[in-house]
Amino acid sequence: MKIKAAVLNGLHQPYEIEELELSEIRDDEVLVRIVASGMCHSDDVVRKGYTEYPMPIVLGHEGSGVVEQVGKNVVGYEPGDQVVISFGYCGHCDSCLTGLPASCDDWNHINFHGKRDDNTPYLIKADGTPVTRFFGQSSFSTHTIVSPSSLTKVDKSVDLRLVGPLGCGFLTGSGTVFNGLKPEPGTTIAIFGTGAVGLAAMMAAKISGCTKVIAVDIHDHRLERAKELGATHAINSKNVDVKEAILELTNGKGVNYSVDTTGVNAVVRSSIEVLAVGGSVAPVAAGRDMEINTTNDFTMQNRNLVGARMGKAVPQLSIRQMVEFYKAGNFAFDKLAKLYKFEDINLAAEESLSGQVIKPILIIDETYVPLD
Repeated sequence: MKIKAAVLNGLHQPYEIEELELSEIRDDEVLVRIVASGMCHSDDVVRKGYTEYPMPIVLGHEGSGVVEQVGKNVVGYEPGDQVVISFGYCGHCDSCLTGLPASCDDWNHINFHGKRDDNTPYLIKADGTPVTRFFGQSSFSTHTIVSPSSLTKVDKSVDLRLVGPLGCGFLTGSGTVFNGLKPEPGTTIAIFGTGAVGLAAMMAAKISGCTKVIAVDIHDHRLERAKELGATHAINSKNVDVKEAILELTNGKGVNYSVDTTGVNAVVRSSIEVLAVGGSVAPVAAGRDMEINTTNDFTMQNRNLVGARMGKAVPQLSIRQMVEFYKAGNFAFDKLAKLYKFEDINLAAEESLSGQVIKPILIIDETYVPLD
């Protein structure tokens, strides 16, 4: 079928809206009409060449939409279902069977191979050029073919224009706290970086009962938003010494937990240094190589370094959980979003990179009307 997609034809290039041919679905696949897609910094990591993918490519991995067609071997989904798209997983390796699909043995292949296992493309240009699929979905498009393991069904009352980022950015941030760090009520936490991932982590920390939730950033307008959403303290690291400020807030002990969402080495270092004895840090951003003194930074302080790919989440559980928190007024992800028309994708990318917008969302199907 013919679809429209935002194609990246080369590194550092603008997105170009083009007509592509989408292959027919197979027996174990689902066709989804995309209603909206969040934009994530991981998309820009590819655009800037920090990771290598064959070009041309259709990016996007925070899609939400409506199921249009289901392969004959797929169970649990039918045309008309509203869905959020997240990462895919095999469902039968040891990690999947023990409830850890984000640690799936085939996770990288399933999500980043970019074509089918027989090496046929999902997407083709009019001249026959194959186009790489991204993160198992390529949601910067009007339609996509996905694995059912990537889908989470949401209630028809949910506004699909808002929930795509629950499949990646908000999933990663909240899951890092809920599933990775697992803070106990009454503990303290510092969140470095108040973008979408950081603010999701911050709201999760508040839900978890942390009594001091400290937001750290260099943008005052983001820190103000963090306080609106539940941060108990906000620190602009351009103006004050972060370590001194956090030690003062914690009676000289440091925080029990910290999350780095920046990937900046100096900030990652700070997220370690502000930890109390026995504290845990979770770095979640794409960063550079850096030196860590395992003895002084961790062993002698009984500290923990926690990995939490995609928030160690089970998307089909965590996405619905975030929706329920949102309905209860505890997870206001809608306050972080700015909506754009699909054709304004380059403007959305620019305003995201500048820090002007926390979570841009592209409205791809403007005919969609949510239920009241």
